[in-house]
Amino acid sequence: MKQKTLVPYMFVGPAVILFSIFMAYPIIYSLILSFQSGQGSNLEFTGFDNFQRLLSDDIFITALKNTFILLIVQVPIMIFLALIIANLLNSALLKFKGVFRVSFFLPAVTSLVAYSIIFSIMLMNDGVVNQVIAAVGLDRIPWLSDPFWAKASLVIAMTWRWVGYNMVIFLAGLQNIPEELYEAASMDGASKIRQFFSITIPNLKPVILFTTILSTIGTLQLFDEPFVLTNGGPSDATLTIGMYLYQTGFRFFDFGYASTIAYVIVILIAVMTFIQFKVTGDQE
Repeated sequence: MKQKTLVPYMFVGPAVILFSIFMAYPIIYSLILSFQSGQGSNLEFTGFDNFQRLLSDDIFITALKNTFILLIVQVPIMIFLALIIANLLNSALLKFKGVFRVSFFLPAVTSLVAYSIIFSIMLMNDGVVNQVIAAVGLDRIPWLSDPFWAKASLVIAMTWRWVGYNMVIFLAGLQNIPEELYEAASMDGASKIRQFFSITIPNLKPVILFTTILSTIGTLQLFDEPFVLTNGGPSDATLTIGMYLYQTGFRFFDFGYASTIAYVIVILIAVMTFIQFKVTGDQE
């Protein structure tokens, strides 16, 4: 009996050990680090000094503002486009659906660094985008050297990368909506737009909430695109919380303060997720 009792633990044991070493231990240790200050391994316990330091850190506040601007602008645009494209690709009248679906989803499987480099080349002052703009007689746009246009560049790049990913999730949700609902609405004289707002949106509410939460988490953790595309510039105009965390920990080796920033990101994600649940009225 004892041997039979130990068998399940023998199978689960390796996974528990790996999780403890590579997940649980770093989480706990980083929490301990957030209450310490110093350079490298020369750390000492300072209580809540790091959290107080955040409140007066102008660079952190700038990174926080930039991150929320990208969140407020980019996420709604991406979700809206993904929903529209998914609805169009779910139409029974469309031929070659597989080709279109793969085409829109391909950006989601490209390397984050690779596509960021490509966008940085395209959006240079003499890049292909400005060459096209100049060819039609318009002034070149300083995509990467102006604070406003640098943020716009990030929004465009991120939208191109992630619209297809969310589109696939919406497609799965659309295919679970009974076709009889649309047929009944058509018989009652409801237009396609009315069906979209009265049938599609209400039935996709849990899916929209799910994709919004995923997109919010991804934006609050944003690092690759601003690091490669704009390097946080110009003048910290595209510096995100994720970039500031990286710079603090791996450029200045202030691991205690970096851990504090990491836990602030965790708190922000939890708060934003809670707000989204409350706003949508989801009780499950």
